[in-house]
Amino acid sequence: MDTFNDMQLVKRRLFAMRNGIIADVLRRGGSPFRIIFGVNLPQLAEIADGFGYNADLAERLWQNSTTRESMLIAPMLYPRDEFTVELARRWVSEVPSAEVADVLCHRLLRHCPFAWELASELLGEESDMARYTGLRLMFNMLYQRPAETLEKAEKELARDCSLTSPVAAIMVAECRELL
Repeated sequence: MDTFNDMQLVKRRLFAMRNGIIADVLRRGGSPFRIIFGVNLPQLAEIADGFGYNADLAERLWQNSTTRESMLIAPMLYPRDEFTVELARRWVSEVPSAEVADVLCHRLLRHCPFAWELASELLGEESDMARYTGLRLMFNMLYQRPAETLEKAEKELARDCSLTSPVAAIMVAECRELL
C-alpha cells in the first residue's frame, strides 16, 4: 500500500481540483507562477481545513514558490499563535503577487498581535509589493483606526504607484466616510 506525506497529499488534492480554464486565465493575466492548477480560494480553504494548522507543512508549501496554490494555501495552514514578526517579514519579502499578498493578509497576518505595527512598517518600504501588502493588511484594521489609516493611505496615494494607488484610494474614501 502506498503512503504519502502531507506535502504529497496536498499536491494530490490540488491536482484533483485543478481547473484548466482558471489556470489559462491566470497565465494570460501575467501570473508569475510556473505551475498554476487553477484551484479557487474556497477549494484551497477546504483543502487547508482537511489538514488543520501545521507550521512545518505551511513552511514547505510557502517555499514551493513556483506553484501558485502552494503559496496561497500556506497562510491558511500556519498556526496563528506561532507566526512571529520575523517570519512575517520574511514571508512578506517573498510575496510574488498581489493575490498572494491578499491571502497572506486576510488569512494570517491580520490575526497576529503585531499586525498594525507590521502594516505601518511595510508602508515605509521601497518595494511596491511590500507597501501593497502593508496597505492590504491595514485595510483589515481600517475601522479600528480610521484617522491613522487615512493619513497613511493618503501618503501612499501621493506616491502614484500603479500597484498601490487603487487600494490606497479605496482606503482614503472609506476612512473619510468614517470620520
